[in-house]
Amino acid sequence: MNNLQGLIAAPFTAFQSDGSLNLDKISQQADLLISNHVKGVFIGGTTGESMSLTTEERKAIAEQWMKVSPSNFKVFIHTGHTSLSDCKTIAEHAQDIGAFATGAMAPFFYKPITVEDLVLFTKEVAGAAPELPFYYYHIPSMTGVDFPMVEYLESARGKIPNLAGIKFTNENLMDFKLCQGLDSGRFELLYGRDETLLCGLSLGATGAIGSTYNYMAPLYNQIIDAWNDKELVKAQELQHKAMKFVRILEKYGGGIVGGKAVMKLMGIDCGPVRPPLKNVTDKQLVMLQDELEHIGYFKFTGCEA
Repeated sequence: MNNLQGLIAAPFTAFQSDGSLNLDKISQQADLLISNHVKGVFIGGTTGESMSLTTEERKAIAEQWMKVSPSNFKVFIHTGHTSLSDCKTIAEHAQDIGAFATGAMAPFFYKPITVEDLVLFTKEVAGAAPELPFYYYHIPSMTGVDFPMVEYLESARGKIPNLAGIKFTNENLMDFKLCQGLDSGRFELLYGRDETLLCGLSLGATGAIGSTYNYMAPLYNQIIDAWNDKELVKAQELQHKAMKFVRILEKYGGGIVGGKAVMKLMGIDCGPVRPPLKNVTDKQLVMLQDELEHIGYFKFTGCEA
């Protein structure tokens, strides 16, 4: 187990106004994350609009992140795709460019029917980058694939040599803890629900991957520090602030659409989202800023609008 600690951001994919990639924006994104003590990135996942990108675009994004990232900044590359061949192509490329790890969500059109089907699929993906740790990306809210992850690990542990753990983006905390305790903590469980990070910490999570860490890492680092210092009431109060923020974000399109709007308010314009997602309007952007100012967002994150 790698015993990852701290926050890993799931960054947005920046686009030009015409919808083409804006690779130059990645250096600004990386600088902000590093200055906010984020430990790495999980690129090309849900927040990165991976399923609206071509395989070549995903490879270009990965190359740029590797180019701008310091050696101690961990770059996870999401390789998930509905095509196994494309999954393997992205994974092979990740290994070639020296990424820290790969991960993949389940195929979500022709879905695996059994846990064993999922194991066989991910074995192929992980095997395309055998020198890198592989993390299964469990996000049933998006894939519709919702097997107990403890059963997945029990089946996969003897079949996928480089299986390091799970990016666990689900609310089933019993399953989370059962996975964490399997084989005396052999597998790493990276907590994937920002709005309940404190719940993950209470169950033993040390590393977390999420979209709001792009722009709200200072608050979440305070939550982690308060938990580590056994200041539970303070940690709860800070988590409540994060929850109030996420509640507002959901009114403006959620983590991807609303999140890109927040990035724009912070001075890093990641451009539009790709269809069928819809961008916030100028009027909505003003309303969003007003609501964030009302809850003190720009103060408790150390940022200015």
